[in-house]
Amino acid sequence: MAAVRRKFGDEYQAVGPGGGGARRERQRFVDKNGRCNVQHGNLGGESSRYLSDLFTTLVDLKWRWNLLIFLLTYTVAWLVMASMWWGIAYLRGDLHRAHDDTYSPCVANVYNFPSAFLFFIETEATIGYGHRYITERCPEGIVLFLFQSLLGSIVDAFLIGCMFIKMSQPKKRAETLMFSRAAVVSQRDGKLCLMFRVGNLRNSHMVSAQIRCKLIKSRQTPEGEFLPLDQCELDVGFGTGADQLFLVSPLTICHEINSKSPFFCLSQRSLRSEQFEIVVILEGIVETTGMTCQARTSYTEDEVLWGHRFLPVMSLEDGFFRVDYSQFHATFEVPTPPYSVKEQEENLSLSSSLNSPIDNNKTRREKVCSLDCIDIAGEKNKLPFKLQKISLRKEDLPRRALRMSSSNTGKTCSTGDLLNIQEMSPISNGEDGDERIQLKALKMNAEA
Repeated sequence: MAAVRRKFGDEYQAVGPGGGGARRERQRFVDKNGRCNVQHGNLGGESSRYLSDLFTTLVDLKWRWNLLIFLLTYTVAWLVMASMWWGIAYLRGDLHRAHDDTYSPCVANVYNFPSAFLFFIETEATIGYGHRYITERCPEGIVLFLFQSLLGSIVDAFLIGCMFIKMSQPKKRAETLMFSRAAVVSQRDGKLCLMFRVGNLRNSHMVSAQIRCKLIKSRQTPEGEFLPLDQCELDVGFGTGADQLFLVSPLTICHEINSKSPFFCLSQRSLRSEQFEIVVILEGIVETTGMTCQARTSYTEDEVLWGHRFLPVMSLEDGFFRVDYSQFHATFEVPTPPYSVKEQEENLSLSSSLNSPIDNNKTRREKVCSLDCIDIAGEKNKLPFKLQKISLRKEDLPRRALRMSSSNTGKTCSTGDLLNIQEMSPISNGEDGDERIQLKALKMNAEA
């Protein structure tokens, strides 16, 4: 912990997954261990579908029911078949003449029901002690022996296969796949992201591991339809291939919050009033058995920590990398804006719009000034008759300068330009006063 504080600064403080606050307990759609809290009721006549798929029904049962069915099936089958052998011996009269050496019974040395039961077990288990055996003078016994062999093979294949499939199910392999107890929201690469951590406790790898996320949240459509527990996909790198995991060491899964994310309007304040559930599904092939395994967990809104980041768990040892799973669920606080991505984008657009009117005002001033220049150039029609006569009689530099300024509307006309024109203009032939009056009138119009 001291090393982390030296690395990240004193303002970072490690906290537990609960965030130090009271957690709200509510009904989950998927438990933390991956069990779905869904029960099917009022099936009516649809219950017969379970019997049509009897093998899957037996596999899905709990272990105590599987063992009970296994024992009852074999016990009942043995008792029924033993009763059939005893019935044949009773009908033929073998039970009363079993000790007569001159009599040939259907099954030798079958005196009562226990001896008939032992004969069935010896035949079914192919033990064959040699004391009890079937004779060739009993056709009904031969038929029963064939029926016993076929029925025993079917029962063995069904029950033993069911038990083998149930024992080899990769559900227990999911127990060694870990998820962090809480998810965090913080910035990564300048973007606000929702993150959680996954890890594999075994040395055997998960082949072709892929992760998916679903957002479970009730909503109402614009048409007024209410959708309870609506499922929405959360992008955790489907387009970039980041959802394909090489799960050798613990990985942090990242969901970027952008305009396409369901959390586009989520902020630190709105997180307290939201009600949603994030379901995480990790799928892969078990390397040792080649069977597909699926591990699930979920995060409710009170298990999402705003402004937190996971502690590092990897360290370099002598010749190998060491993973410290004691810090797997630990997080620490980091500076994170409390605003949503939508609010941040609106603030950026508002600041850019506040900067843009400056340039617009500048352009407007240039346009107004250029129009003023055009008006100044056309002021000769508004001058007195004497000044108009002087300007018509003499094509001098000030008139040419004014004509050039009126034709070029992109340049800015000012009073200083008129003063420069006045200094450059030659004044002679006793008309200096008239031209000065003309320039003075032009300057007055320009100032106006």
